[in-house]
Amino acid sequence: MADWDIKKLRILRTLQDLGTVTATAEALHMTPSAVSQQLTGLAKSLGVTLLEAHGRRVRLTGAAHLVLRHAEAVFAQLERADADLLGYLQGEAGTVRVGAFSTAIPALVVPAVQELRRTHPGLAVAVREAEAEAAYELLAEGSVDLALSLAAHAPTPRDPKFSRVSLLADPLDVALPAGHPLAAEPGLRLADLAGEPWIFGTSGPWSQITTAACENAGFVPEQAHAAADWSAIWAMVAAGMGVALVPRMAMAGGLRAPGHGSGVALRVLHADQPRRHVVAAARRGSEGAPGLARVLAALRQAAARQATVGRAGGDGDGGPATFQSD
Repeated sequence: MADWDIKKLRILRTLQDLGTVTATAEALHMTPSAVSQQLTGLAKSLGVTLLEAHGRRVRLTGAAHLVLRHAEAVFAQLERADADLLGYLQGEAGTVRVGAFSTAIPALVVPAVQELRRTHPGLAVAVREAEAEAAYELLAEGSVDLALSLAAHAPTPRDPKFSRVSLLADPLDVALPAGHPLAAEPGLRLADLAGEPWIFGTSGPWSQITTAACENAGFVPEQAHAAADWSAIWAMVAAGMGVALVPRMAMAGGLRAPGHGSGVALRVLHADQPRRHVVAAARRGSEGAPGLARVLAALRQAAARQATVGRAGGDGDGGPATFQSD
């Protein structure tokens, strides 16, 4: 029987993820020569060729991909074993480490932690703010146990390394200057704002979400100003400099207009309202750990409460709410 060395298999999987021996060595705090030696040893023990030259780099052979397909099942089973052992040793005590993007922390993570403090005081949650790419790197390397991200920036459900759980479909509302002609328009649609100056980031997830939402509504938004910080966006809208999409979770997190200005009208969109989907992910097999399962349950409860929040800033018929700055 072949010698399936777990450590060496993890190195091979990291090489598959990162693409180069140098990047693999940096990620695993090894030297490139040590990585090459470990993979050469794995190839000899398995009796197959795992790497082949590809220009100035190497690439995985078909045999390597076959090995990794089976290795993923082994890794998941080991995660389940760790979860069972942790449950045996700690029950529902211990610490669960959560990586989450900024607006998810006040809207979902903090309410979940508050509930767990009341119901399971022996269970601690350590929170680390991280956007999707960093969060999944931390999850893969074992630095966090749970990662919260937007579904559009998460690994696919078919990724063998992670298990995903859908948490929330977060509606996007539109922020307009309080005196804007469309601030009181009944049945406001995103398409009605095609000719407006828009405020959103120059790159990153929020830029992609804004442009995709507008394109789905039939237009390309004209970016008048670039900002990624919600307080900055809110202040520019209040000053009449443009309009912006605002995730409802940001309002749940306590976003308010800073400084002095004429205020902001936050409107719920109608037929073409965009949404962003929030997911949680764990290393496949680890989701059965008692503490992690409790945190997931608390996050689901927080998401359910968030989903029942009335139309953010709107009255019963979708009218505007004007937040005057202090």
